[in-house]
Amino acid sequence: MNYQKKTVVASVTGLTLEGMDIMFISFAMSMIIAEFHLDMATGGLISSITNLGMLFGGILFGILADKFGRVKVFTYTVLIFAIGTALTGLAGNVEQVYLFRFIAGVGAGGEYGIGMTLVAEAWPKNKQGRASSYVSIGAQFGVILAALLSAMILPTFGWRGLFFVGIIPVIFAFFVRKNLNESPEWLAAQKEKRQAAVKQGNVKQLFANPRTAYTTIALAIMASVQIAGYNGLMIWLPSILQTSQGLSVSGSALWTISTAVGMMAGMLTFGQVMDRFGMKKAYGFFLAASAVAVFLYSFATGAAGVLIGGAIVGFFSNGMFAGYGALISYYFPIEVRSTATNTIFNFGRALGGLSPIFVGFILQHANVTIAMSYLAILYCISFIAMISLRKGKGEQTRVALKNLSEVV
Repeated sequence: MNYQKKTVVASVTGLTLEGMDIMFISFAMSMIIAEFHLDMATGGLISSITNLGMLFGGILFGILADKFGRVKVFTYTVLIFAIGTALTGLAGNVEQVYLFRFIAGVGAGGEYGIGMTLVAEAWPKNKQGRASSYVSIGAQFGVILAALLSAMILPTFGWRGLFFVGIIPVIFAFFVRKNLNESPEWLAAQKEKRQAAVKQGNVKQLFANPRTAYTTIALAIMASVQIAGYNGLMIWLPSILQTSQGLSVSGSALWTISTAVGMMAGMLTFGQVMDRFGMKKAYGFFLAASAVAVFLYSFATGAAGVLIGGAIVGFFSNGMFAGYGALISYYFPIEVRSTATNTIFNFGRALGGLSPIFVGFILQHANVTIAMSYLAILYCISFIAMISLRKGKGEQTRVALKNLSEVV
């Protein structure tokens, strides 16, 4: 296996384990709420705290990966993520659950961006889209794996036994550290660093000049919309369909499967479209299609319409997830690439993770059409942010970073 394939396998496995861990909470939530006698809001706070951990870990480990190397820091994030997950199974009260989920989030938030950066630096520009799409599908594998493990473990060993599975990533971290070399592009940048006074791994570098600051903000908006759309759809639509379409729980589960299949197909397609037609055209088409598909889906009726429509919505709305690693890497130089990827996308996770609250509020006071219109408007906002992006000259960005480092 060559180096390029190794980066994909390592990143896919990392994102699969991360997706598995996140879904563990969904499957175990009712048991946790019952054991600790929690109300729904207190239980829901578990996911919010995990997202805050991801934001903190994303910024911290993105900076460290730019300073000390991708592979070394990547393995540390996986270890922290595994420890936090396993410790969750030992929690004696909800406060300890919060603490251990925050720790798991710190590791997971760091792992995502570093893995994506490794892939972006290993693959040529004309193949980064498809390579990133392979990695992104790992999260969907994690959902499937979590469902299978939950079905096997929860009835016998309870929710604590489920989280003890989190120790498995420790083995993966050891394997990565032993078999994956450091990014050649990062190593080359380290040599250049000795001649150029460029400060690596600093969040201030994401706002080094007006153009860079605008790029950072625009990409953060896009990432937030991506997460907001996904969470808003996947958390609320199954229950909406049960009520509005009269679907049974098994019917809504079938919808979830068809939507997930559409998402995976969309990711693979998006990677190919990005490599062939470029990032802006790929995102432009998928964002516009997402806005239209989400709005029209509110008028879907009948089992066939609901299932096919769900697959189409998933295809466009989550297919774009495949490109964010390559997208952010494209706009930032290697000196700050992991910092940018982790900070921007995990900010999107934290902000976009609030979307279910707004969707729930709309559903309580309005109707499904208004809720879906809200999501469609979000995709329009992301479209505007995307078309406003301008690729800066690499040397100009590098000079700006050098000037900033001298000031700092």
